[in-house]
Amino acid sequence: MKNILITGCSSGIGYDTAHYLHNNGYKVYATARDVKDVKRLASEGLDAYKLDVTKASDIKDMLSIILTNDAKLDAVFNNAGYGQPGAVEDITTEVLKEQFETNFFGLHELTHQALIIMRKQGYGRILQHSSVLGIIALRFRGAYSASKYAIEGLCDTLRLELMSTDIYVCTINTGPVRSDFRKNATKKLIENVDYKNSIFKREYGAELFQREKSKDDDMFTKESSVVIKNIVNALEAKRPKPRYYNTLATHFLGTLKRVLSTHYLDKILYRI
Repeated sequence: MKNILITGCSSGIGYDTAHYLHNNGYKVYATARDVKDVKRLASEGLDAYKLDVTKASDIKDMLSIILTNDAKLDAVFNNAGYGQPGAVEDITTEVLKEQFETNFFGLHELTHQALIIMRKQGYGRILQHSSVLGIIALRFRGAYSASKYAIEGLCDTLRLELMSTDIYVCTINTGPVRSDFRKNATKKLIENVDYKNSIFKREYGAELFQREKSKDDDMFTKESSVVIKNIVNALEAKRPKPRYYNTLATHFLGTLKRVLSTHYLDKILYRI
C-alpha cells in the first residue's frame, strides 16, 4: 500500500484529497495545524496528526512516525497555505514574512526533509501546491502571488536536480475552487491590513469583501474533484507531468501569459 503525507487537511482541497485517497487504497497521513481539526479528521476515520509546517521539529517528528510505521515515504502533498490579500503598499514586511513562512518556507522544509528519505530509498513523489497566481499576478494578491511564484522557481530547479532519479516533483497550479479559502483570506485582510485608511478602500469593499460574500458562485469556481483527478495522475503515472493545470481559469490565464505581451496581458489582468 502506498502512503502519502498531506499537509493542510483542515478543509478544502487537502481535506477532500485526504478522504479520496484514503477511500481508494492509500495510507494517508492527514495533518492540520489546529488540534480541533486533527480530532475531527480522526473522528472521520483518517490517520490524523498535528503538524505546523512552520516548525521544522514538527516535520521531523511527523516523518519519524511515518518511517516507524511503514519504513518508507512514497509521496508528499505540500498543500498547507493561505491567502493574504492586500495591495503591496498596504502589506508590511512582517505580514509578508508570515505569508512566506507557511506558503513557501514550510513547503521547502518538508521538501528538504522528505528528500533525505527519498534519496535513501531511491524513489518518491513530491506534489507542490502552487496556484494560477504562481503563473500570473492580480491586484491585491501580491503577497500570496509572490509566495507562489517562489514555489514555481523552487520546483523548476528541483526537477532539473532530480532528473537522473526516480523522484518526481510535480507543480499543481490550481484556480478558484469551492472551499474556505476566500473566507479565511478575508479574515487575514481584516487582521493585517489597515484597509479603512487605504487609498484602495473602495476596491477592498467592492472586490475582496464582495467576492467573499459571493459564496463561490461564479462560472470559474470548480469543485475540488478537478484537482484530485490530477493529483491521482501525478501519484500514479509512470512518468508524471512536471505541471498540472486545474480549472478553466488556470488554463485560460496560463494561455494568455504564453501568447500575449506583458503590456496587453497587464491590461486584461487589471480588469479582473
